[in-house]
Amino acid sequence: MQASVHPPSDPTVRGAVERLTAEFAGRFPHDLVDHVVRGSRRDLDAVPAAALPEMVERLARQRLIDDL
Repeated sequence: MQASVHPPSDPTVRGAVERLTAEFAGRFPHDLVDHVVRGSRRDLDAVPAAALPEMVERLARQRLIDDL
């Protein structure tokens, strides 16, 4: 089974990275936020497309909060 690839232009990933980078500014660098968001997106591959933007951002936010 081949892992799915989410290009940098994926609007779900891009939007979540932008919002969470701003939300966690001064606490986490952009690269870490990007990594967490992309990992969250991969973990949610089975979620219906319509729910992805919200679910990816929620999961990534919780993971960042848990790291505080």
